[in-house]
Amino acid sequence: EKGSNKDCHGKNANHNIIKVPVGTIVKNAQGKVIGDLSHEGLMFLAARGGAGGKGNHFFITDTEQAPKICEYGAFGEDFEYSIEIRTMAHIGSLGYPNAGKSTLLRAISRARPKVAPYPFTTLKPYVGMVQYDDYEQIAVADLPGLIPDSHKNKGLGIQFLQHAERCMALLYIVDASLPEPWEAVSVLQNELMQFNKNLKERPQLVIANKIDIPESEENVDKLKENVNLPVIPVSAKLGT
Repeated sequence: EKGSNKDCHGKNANHNIIKVPVGTIVKNAQGKVIGDLSHEGLMFLAARGGAGGKGNHFFITDTEQAPKICEYGAFGEDFEYSIEIRTMAHIGSLGYPNAGKSTLLRAISRARPKVAPYPFTTLKPYVGMVQYDDYEQIAVADLPGLIPDSHKNKGLGIQFLQHAERCMALLYIVDASLPEPWEAVSVLQNELMQFNKNLKERPQLVIANKIDIPESEENVDKLKENVNLPVIPVSAKLGT
């Protein structure tokens, strides 16, 4: 605005603040992560505004008390970013397509992920809240199904392996009615280790699903013998 007749300063522009969900990451044009908004209240400075200009008052000298010159302000910074929201949950459920992850999440929470008898039904992470009798809650994420070489971007690829990094603990959901379900656990663990070796430090548990199917009982016993993790047999379909 004009400085008027009292050597006023022009207004500064308002800050342009864009609110994003917790768990948002910011990547530059080269795909490098340069911002990680993993906690509430964190901020990322995307670009600085340009320096202000100088009015005629700035150019007053002993010999020129009423200069008629001014200096325009500079342009602000201009960058391109991509933002990505990664699921944040206490527990992430991992498994092959059709292992029953979505059915299990529906059984233990109010989340309603799509359930159907064909691969890759879950195309995006779903998060359900599980509430205990003491009103404590935990967030459980149903992550899209993994297949061998997911870390090489096969199937739904590393786009969804990245969500496992934002989970405090991991559940391996396996179909106990299939032959050698422990092989599925081994493949899932390998995919995570190939993607991020630090994930092996997270607490882990195996859920042997579909124990309502007759073949499952014997397989569960063998599963316990072949994996070095706690195994809990359940039937997500029956809610038991």
